[in-house]
Amino acid sequence: MPNTERLLLIIEDDDAFARTLGRSFERRGYKVLLAPGLDEAQELLKDHHPGYAVVDLKLKGNSSGLACVQMLHAHDPDMLIVVLTGFASIGTAVEAIKLGASQYLAKPSNTDDIEAAFGHVAGNTELELTNRSTSIKTLEWERIHEVLAETDFNISEAARRLGMHRRTLARKLEKQRVK
Repeated sequence: MPNTERLLLIIEDDDAFARTLGRSFERRGYKVLLAPGLDEAQELLKDHHPGYAVVDLKLKGNSSGLACVQMLHAHDPDMLIVVLTGFASIGTAVEAIKLGASQYLAKPSNTDDIEAAFGHVAGNTELELTNRSTSIKTLEWERIHEVLAETDFNISEAARRLGMHRRTLARKLEKQRVK
């Protein structure tokens, strides 16, 4: 790995998950800094120079995981940044990579997955392409997640933008709940 100090910044607003992930990385020899959002991360970067970052895509308040990726990449273009999200979509994956993320992982992902993503920053031309086209259900699900993120997870507003009844959207979300 390129950074010998192995300083890792975790930007995650779920305190329990951030602490658990941080402890797991500390057991692997990383020094870990935790920030719940963009402003706190910027403060930490005044005194620290991490070589690695894990960024949650959906943060509370006005913080955006994509804005965090952009800020981290501007601070240090060589930083290895992994975006972690429970609301994965092709659109956010593309934007995260454009803004400077090295990898994009869907939750649930563990420390092994994240550390492997830090080590896998180059593209892979040997990746097997599938002949299967994306299903309508997958496209619908990605669009629902995209609109939910745009509306800050306001189900009524998302349903209006999607042109469906609020209860219909709520039922769809209940059926797709990740266990």
